[in-house]
Amino acid sequence: MALKIRLARGGTKKRPFYHIVIADARSPRDGRFIEKLGTFNPLLAKDAENRVVLDAERAKHWLSHGAVPTDRVLRFLDAAGLVKREARNNPNKGVPGEKATARAEEKAAKEAAANAPAEAPAEEAASAE
Repeated sequence: MALKIRLARGGTKKRPFYHIVIADARSPRDGRFIEKLGTFNPLLAKDAENRVVLDAERAKHWLSHGAVPTDRVLRFLDAAGLVKREARNNPNKGVPGEKATARAEEKAAKEAAANAPAEAPAEEAASAE
């Protein structure tokens, strides 16, 4: 059985609250789980002490039994010092998309066209003197 340490959503509409659970990877997100390890309340401030409550001892136990945490839970485990999370690197994230590059090229072409006639008379006046 493939085990996952993941979030199960609770709370009401527009007021999310998550339980950190051990579940079979094939079970639904909010469905049956094996054990509850803690909670996560995203509505609290990031520096609030009870934003993430995690039973570190049980998390270590399940990690040793082959449970694979999701990315968000891996962040929590890294903050607790249980697992080392490797930093991700996406160099293409900051690159503008096709439409943005096309708009930038059009803007540069318009500016070049607007500046070219304005510079030509100034050069003629300078050469006439």
